[in-house]
Amino acid sequence: MDRRVRPRSARLVVRRTRRGQRRPRWAGARAALRRRPGQPAHRAHPRGPHRVRDRHCRAAQRLHLDQRARGLPLGDRHAARRPTHPAVTFGHSKDHRPDLKQLVWILIVSADGAVPIAYRLADGNTIDDSTHVPTWDQLVGMLGRADFLYVADSKLCSRPAMGHIAAAGGRFVTVLPRSRGEDRWFRDWAQTHRPQWTEAHRIPGARLGEPDQVYSTFPAPLPSAEGYRIIWVHSTVKAARDAAARQARIEAGAAAIDTLATRLAGPKCRLKTRVAVEDEAAAALTRAGADRWISYQVGETVTETFRQERRGRPGANTRYRRHTTTSHTISSDTRLDVLAYDTATDGCFPLITNDTTMTDAEALAAYRYQPHLERRHHLLKSVQDAAPLLLLRNPARIEALFCCQFLALLLGALIERQIRTAMAAAATDNIPLYPQLRACAAPSTERILEIFADLTRHELHRNEHHVQTFEPDSTRLNPLQLQVLDLLGVPTSSYTRA
Repeated sequence: MDRRVRPRSARLVVRRTRRGQRRPRWAGARAALRRRPGQPAHRAHPRGPHRVRDRHCRAAQRLHLDQRARGLPLGDRHAARRPTHPAVTFGHSKDHRPDLKQLVWILIVSADGAVPIAYRLADGNTIDDSTHVPTWDQLVGMLGRADFLYVADSKLCSRPAMGHIAAAGGRFVTVLPRSRGEDRWFRDWAQTHRPQWTEAHRIPGARLGEPDQVYSTFPAPLPSAEGYRIIWVHSTVKAARDAAARQARIEAGAAAIDTLATRLAGPKCRLKTRVAVEDEAAAALTRAGADRWISYQVGETVTETFRQERRGRPGANTRYRRHTTTSHTISSDTRLDVLAYDTATDGCFPLITNDTTMTDAEALAAYRYQPHLERRHHLLKSVQDAAPLLLLRNPARIEALFCCQFLALLLGALIERQIRTAMAAAATDNIPLYPQLRACAAPSTERILEIFADLTRHELHRNEHHVQTFEPDSTRLNPLQLQVLDLLGVPTSSYTRA
């Protein structure tokens, strides 16, 4: 039997043991692990991940939430479910895979390095806006207080969720959806008024010659229907992006109408009625996304032709039959009034909050941190490869596996925060972590572990007795590895004999 071990991308102890033979040190004695009937083992342990929670989350002042649907392609289609476990079922798939059953993964991170502090698994058909109340209650119970700032996407902007948080003394910041009446009111108001924007944040251009990215804020003249503050934000980058996207759709819509006009001018066009032409034009503009800014006019041309009723030479008494042929033309025009209406609020989006002590710039800064949470979802899907789960048929095992995935996310985030904090304290702008020793200003856990891939420790066991440990040679640590270990605060003795 080949017992050779392949190199790993982290420090590993190579050993083959029988199931249940050894337990982690933090697990304690076997008798101390008590479970209720039907309770998963990862939920029953009194310590485990809670130590990390107590150490890193008590001082949390701002928390960010986002949720994703995790598809389960094969093994869990017939999974049995207990009432305490989330249901693996069909739901709205954000990956455009309605044929897959799924679970809803809810992740909460802190504003200090986007460190994951909690997660939840919900039924696969759970509506997004219904998850915020139990999630916020879970955070209050975990932190022991309710004064933290809760930041989430627009699904939080519902009357029950915002009312629940505000009534319990909590604070929140979220985006006001476009479907709300307050959004339409401000855009109408901006047609006849000029908002007094105040610069809140400026980012230099990414390349030489590019303009700066400027974020400006303006308090809405009226509060929301629930009485909360509304802060309007204007972004120069978003304004340019909105204008470019609108222009591209207008050009696509005009091209679609021109294509239809060419079809109508052909001899074999099958659109014979005005209604058919109008339906085709409306469908073409909808496909191009330009029906808001492009209008069209359909014209009719009736051509009359006369033919003899009977064959032969025409004479004074010859009778003729009239035939009429209807052809259609179409032309497009830009709705200048709608174009001017939309241009007035290019780059604008509203935030809503119940915190009256925060400045507009602070509320914007809190929401602008939200994309850091997307990085954790990216790591879960790409680096950790959390899906698909092909062999797990028990929802309890699926939930336990996601607990392990959460712990991996947590450890990776703590490593990233530690090394970036140490780099800032040491005034180190970058370290050569990328291939060809290129500079890396924001090291990721994946790159950090890759440089230690060739360092492994092996333990030799015979008949369940330890024979010898093969440690890495201290001379094999290169200067980059030593620098990273120093920034992480890890002694070199953890990787060497010395």
